Formats: sequence, structure tokens, C-alpha cells
Amino acid sequence: MFKKFWEWYEKHEELNTIVSAGLFVLQLVHLYWLTTDVVLMRIFGISFFFQWGEIGDTLLAVVDYTEIPVLISVSLIYINSIRKNMGSRGKNILYLIFLNSQWYHIFWITDEVVVESFLTASWHPVLIWGAILIDYLELPVIYDTIKKTIKTFLVRK
Repeated sequence: MFKKFWEWYEKHEELNTIVSAGLFVLQLVHLYWLTTDVVLMRIFGISFFFQWGEIGDTLLAVVDYTEIPVLISVSLIYINSIRKNMGSRGKNILYLIFLNSQWYHIFWITDEVVVESFLTASWHPVLIWGAILIDYLELPVIYDTIKKTIKTFLVRK
């Protein structure tokens, strides 16, 4: 069963990488919100986030929910690279750890908990800042995934 899955995956690897990178780029919207509306608000007491009203809140929620398919699809990119001994094994494993630490954040210390805690001091600040840091661990993985996508297009030519 795994053999057939990986055969299918490798047959469609370019498309899988492109779609994964596209979805992953959407997470930059979430990180922008986190930085400008949560982190900077906590540090300076002012939100630097442009409020878009209900439509903006809905779009942010949709972007936030794309994180689960992104975690799965991008994890497959790195698992396949490890499986095929492509690139730096250590880097691939590290990025898998960075990426999958998001599950901890998604299911335990959610964005709502972070925002509420900053307002009410109901959680220990180290836990809250740790949860925020976990979100930023996506940045090197986003960069690397985009780089892989660009290489895919360059190899195509």
C-alpha cells in the first residue's frame, strides 16, 4: 500500500509541491496577523493590523483552516526527500520537526488562547510566547518549500 502511494506521489510530485507551496504562502497572512495584531499589540499596546471587518475575519479563518492540509502536504515533501535521501537529511528532519510542532499549537494553545491570555494573563507568559514562536518556526520551511517550487519550474524549462 505504501509503495503504491509513493509511486503515485512521485508521479505527481511537481503538482504536489506547487499546490503545497501555494497553500503554505497563505500562512504568511496568518503570520502577518499574528505579528501586527497580537505580538505588536502586546509589546506596544497598539494593533498595527488593518481591520477588514467581518469579511476579513472570515478570510483569516479560512486561511487558518488551510494549515492542516498544508502540514500534511508539506510533511509529505520532506518525508519523501528523507525517504529518497535527497538533500540534507538533517535539514529535512529539522524542518519536519518545525512543521509538525504546529500540531501542538493547533490543538492545545490556539490563537484564541494566545489572544485571551494576553488580555487576561490567564496563562503563563512563557507558554504563550512559546506558542507564538512555534508559529514562526514555519518561516524557514515556507522559504524552503517556495525554493523547491521555483527549482521545479526551472528544471521544467
